[in-house]
Amino acid sequence: MLCNLETGFTTGEIQMIPIDSITAGIIGDAIEVHRELGPGLLESTYEACLVALLSERGWTVGRQVTRPVVFRGKQLDLSYRLDLLVEDRVIVEVKTIKTLEPVHFAQMMTYLKLSGCEVGLLINFNVPRLVDGLRRVIRSTSASSAPPPSSAIESR
Repeated sequence: MLCNLETGFTTGEIQMIPIDSITAGIIGDAIEVHRELGPGLLESTYEACLVALLSERGWTVGRQVTRPVVFRGKQLDLSYRLDLLVEDRVIVEVKTIKTLEPVHFAQMMTYLKLSGCEVGLLINFNVPRLVDGLRRVIRSTSASSAPPPSSAIESR
């Protein structure tokens, strides 16, 4: 898994898509799904529709991707699950809840830390306007155990 913040370059025959282009595409497609379906459906419905649109872009999209848990350098016989992993670089957590809570941000921060990815999107489809349910989360690279700054989560 790549999971880093590349700015867009070519290595051999592989073109790295800029991370901001990936997140913008995900957000645009999520808005399109929400406009067409509206709120009130199951997470799995929005997830499947979003995968369909992202795949039409030619992007690699993993759905319900399992990753092993490594604790103190040892891989344990268990895993965690990412709703979506786009281009092996951006984690998308799909929600259909009343409102995003701090625990959802903490969950994304844990996923980013465990996976090595730098950027994740929390997308809550159970809102009248999807823009109110979008949060871009950036993993802090500092070694500090202090809580992330408020700028680590962005509203879109």
